Amino acid sequence: MFRRKHLLARLLLLLLSVWAATDRAVAANKLIYAVFWTGCEELCEGFQEYLREENIDAEVVVRDAEQEKSRLPVFLEEARSMDADLILTYGTSVTLGIAGTLDDRDDPGFNNTIPHVFTVVADPVGSRVVESLEKTGRPNVTGTFNRVPESVNISTIRTVLPSFRRLGIVYNTNERNSVQKFEEIASLAGEMDFELVGARMDPGNDGLVRVAEIRPKVEELATAGVDFIYVGSSSFLDTNRDEFTAAAVDNGIPVLSPYERFVRDSHALLSVAARFRDVGRLAGEQAKKILVDGAVPGDLPVLPMTDFAYVVNMAVARKLDLFPSVEILQVAETVN
Repeated sequence: MFRRKHLLARLLLLLLSVWAATDRAVAANKLIYAVFWTGCEELCEGFQEYLREENIDAEVVVRDAEQEKSRLPVFLEEARSMDADLILTYGTSVTLGIAGTLDDRDDPGFNNTIPHVFTVVADPVGSRVVESLEKTGRPNVTGTFNRVPESVNISTIRTVLPSFRRLGIVYNTNERNSVQKFEEIASLAGEMDFELVGARMDPGNDGLVRVAEIRPKVEELATAGVDFIYVGSSSFLDTNRDEFTAAAVDNGIPVLSPYERFVRDSHALLSVAARFRDVGRLAGEQAKKILVDGAVPGDLPVLPMTDFAYVVNMAVARKLDLFPSVEILQVAETVN
């Protein structure tokens, strides 16, 4: 009798341990198909870091579009063939290529069935990925929003340079987000009392813009007498940020960027931005709600970042003889 009770107790402990293990790995055997525009960087790492910390046992299959839109339909078909439980997309171009817009909700050429979390879409509403940040209007789609309000960026420029009157933007017509961001800034010009000067980059016959055009476009802004250049939104300029920011500094123009790496790794003066690793973790929260809690993506609002950081490149500040205000320097991280 004692032996039987002992065996039952051991069996109970075994069942409890199995239950505990199951509870820790509540999303066991899930497959997340993640598509990036320029490879797995900080956001990708932050996303996977969050999954590990939350003990979400999910395989993440990473694909790099290498800035070629033609790859996106192929990736979607692969995600379908792999029976992915969730698709993660990075950037406006990738998200539009895989999820499409609100007008594509019945189009089988886009993802309208697999749960989908988007990240780093400059204007999800303006690009018609979703109806609003509160209600996406798409049962399988939600995401994150990482942009600082543009009025904050303009106010930051004015704090750094009180005499600021004229803002320059280089924008790429081959990227919808780049054009939309230019238009958004233009809509603020009258209200916030500044003039916007745009330098437009158009693709050639092969559909590509040229790196060699960056410096002439910056010089075009310099000739127009801009006081500051704002990065706006462009994967092309992000990829070629060294050429872009060096051209600005060579022409004596400071650059404000919504991306930290323009300051940390290149020659932008200042960034006001959410850290991409934190954006990845926020996307992980959305994935957990879907894969673990069983939430319907379309019932989840797009999650905005609420923490933003200032980063100042002091080497650039010295070269331009332009230093942010004491108020900014007190809270900013300085590099170089």
